[in-house]
Amino acid sequence: MSEPILYSYWRSSCSWRVRIALELKKVQYQQVHIHLLNQEQSEEKYLQINPAGMIPTFVHDGNVITESLAILEYLDEVFEGPKLIYGNAAKKALIRSLALIIISNIQPLQNPRVTAVHSNDKAKREEFARHFIDRGFETLEKRLKATAGKYSVGDELSLVDVCIPSQVYSAIRFNVDMRKFPIIQRINEELGKLPAFIKADEKHQPDTPAEFRAEIEK
Repeated sequence: MSEPILYSYWRSSCSWRVRIALELKKVQYQQVHIHLLNQEQSEEKYLQINPAGMIPTFVHDGNVITESLAILEYLDEVFEGPKLIYGNAAKKALIRSLALIIISNIQPLQNPRVTAVHSNDKAKREEFARHFIDRGFETLEKRLKATAGKYSVGDELSLVDVCIPSQVYSAIRFNVDMRKFPIIQRINEELGKLPAFIKADEKHQPDTPAEFRAEIEK
């Protein structure tokens, strides 16, 4: 069986989630870096792998899997290590519903493919993204009041937690006032202490530009 391959970009939110899960499950894998700003996702050789021209794409044992949620569920079913979706049917539904606030209700609306259609003006694009991050985080913060312990669902890591760091990073990039979301902030700080989350973050990828790495690590 060949080593799995993840097509990724250092600060892609969706790739970041998958990297965290791979690290938590201690999966040895190969990264192929797709430079989004250079439009490598639109090159024919990549479109032959993923016709949508989006990342991440995960290739394992002859299977080509796209969309981060599908990849995360595949990893949970195929690889050993801590489960990200667990418990009875109601708890599994709870975990999925919280994660989908980020995966479906926030992240797609900050994506340049969407904001570029909204406006040609950079400030208006950022305002658009900030609006939907704020709305989504308001909902998530309210839900977490009832579910959070050390992490998003009690004291055990879940699918929700692998989605949080990249979304907080994006929120800060778009100048969202994170002081309004103390539970999300606290959980993100706890996650930032874990080796798997550190290894998967935007600062520690082979394709992280040196100038960003230096700027972040000051």
